[in-house]
Amino acid sequence: MIDNTGRHYDRAKFKDPTAIKAISLASKNKYGNKKLVIDDHKFDSKREARRYQELKMMLHAGMITDLELQKPFVLQETCKNGNGETVRRIKYVADFVYKQNGITIVEDTKGFRTKDYIIKRKWFEHKFYPLVIREI
Repeated sequence: MIDNTGRHYDRAKFKDPTAIKAISLASKNKYGNKKLVIDDHKFDSKREARRYQELKMMLHAGMITDLELQKPFVLQETCKNGNGETVRRIKYVADFVYKQNGITIVEDTKGFRTKDYIIKRKWFEHKFYPLVIREI
């Protein structure tokens, strides 16, 4: 929630739903997004934080289950290349993973699609078929 001064508030930390507490703000990242902290979870953007709040309400309402934040999916394990050098593992980290009507949903909140993200999304959808990434 944002008030008329532009400050962010979190009602979820309190048992009293009318109580409000300011969310701590961190610095902007390289894409101009403001980082936020809600319920001791760090979010890279307002969009991601807002989606977390929506999903949390859906979880409490019983519309979704098994909500996970920042879930890593390994696209390639650590290996050695032809020169014997170690190649680090490659992973994709989903913003949110949850189940809705028994179906696993993988979500990523995107304001800007980087080349790395586009490649990892295709790789993920190939390796973890039938899962697909839902962009919010």
